[in-house]
Amino acid sequence: MTVENVLADLIRIQTVNPPGGETEVARYLKRLFDQYNIPNEIIEPKPGRGSFLAYLGEGERSLLYLSHTDVVTATEGWSFAPFSGEIKEGFVHGRGALDCKGLVAAEACAMIELARKAKLGGRLVFAATADEETLGPLGMKYLIENCQEKIRVDFAINEGAEAPARIGGKTCHFLAVGEKGPVWAKLKARGSSAHGSLPMLGENAIVKMAEVIKSLASYQPQIVLTPEVKRLVQTIAELEGFGDEITEGNVDQVIQKLEDKNFAGYLTAITRMTVSPNIVHGGVKANIIPDSCEADVDIRILPGQDMEYVIKELGQVIGNLEMEITQYTAPTISTSDSESYRLVSDTLQEFVGDAPVLPSISSGGTDSRLLRELGIPSYGIGMITLNLDPTMRQSMHGKDEKIDIESLRLKSDFLVRLARSYLGD
Repeated sequence: MTVENVLADLIRIQTVNPPGGETEVARYLKRLFDQYNIPNEIIEPKPGRGSFLAYLGEGERSLLYLSHTDVVTATEGWSFAPFSGEIKEGFVHGRGALDCKGLVAAEACAMIELARKAKLGGRLVFAATADEETLGPLGMKYLIENCQEKIRVDFAINEGAEAPARIGGKTCHFLAVGEKGPVWAKLKARGSSAHGSLPMLGENAIVKMAEVIKSLASYQPQIVLTPEVKRLVQTIAELEGFGDEITEGNVDQVIQKLEDKNFAGYLTAITRMTVSPNIVHGGVKANIIPDSCEADVDIRILPGQDMEYVIKELGQVIGNLEMEITQYTAPTISTSDSESYRLVSDTLQEFVGDAPVLPSISSGGTDSRLLRELGIPSYGIGMITLNLDPTMRQSMHGKDEKIDIESLRLKSDFLVRLARSYLGD
């Protein structure tokens, strides 16, 4: 059994959500863990939507390995079969390799390694959950609401960190201590219908919406530097030799100087609220002036911002359009000034040598938010690799998703070392 073979097997089990089908992954993991006599169970709130839990060791201290088993759909245009799980040229290929079955495989193999070679002095929990891609009502949220005692720990390791980036001649690694909160809003424009040949007699709701979407595209949100992000950007500026103290007034100048435009885009996202109108519906027929138009907008807010902030800010942009908040998830953060963070950071440092390890926040969302709301610190790790191929980073939720085997093995070794350091053996 190798971590790359476990990942290949997991990829071949298609768990696109919706509809999910994560129970098949849970059954695979159960068969694997049963071989090593590791106590485990499947919790299935709905047929086919099972999460897998496993337990190792006893003691006062406790640690959670968290990951999720559902994946997003694979659109057309891949250069290989998206669910092949092919192992080739040092990579494992397929949907979920990065998000998040690679972490599932690394955590599973780390736990098996510990079961074989260590007697832990604390409790290690492994949770490979369903339904993360739709905010977890049948996965982590269900576990918290129905069997919280099973996953209540001192702190957790999960996905969520940005991939390593080359900055100022050094490869920087990141640990996610928080994440932005997704807020989804529906905008509604009203007009009056008329015959399409007489547009002057109607009031075109699509035109109204187009004007607002144009305003949203040019909207300049307030720049906010949380302490962790300020430390992150300050370190990057020093590595690049820029020198100045980072402030809200000059942070964009630093970001714009970076050669890695993907990483620059990430820094832009975590220093302000982002607004992206992504779906528009309007009109019923080509020869009828539309009297209504709707747009779905994806908004991501920083720690310290809330729904009232969104309503106040966008209210200045959308004019007399209606706005309905259809989904609100608060941003969350775990302090980087803690014993648990320092342990995670120091352990990762052992694997990356003198490369900087920096706290960050995620521009997307993970199940960590649910743990942080319970007061359980949760830290996200990334790829832990020296392979900085930008196409690999871009393949998450995109085409041709893959992960290098070196990264998988480093990640699994890191997880073993962390559990031994915290729980003892």
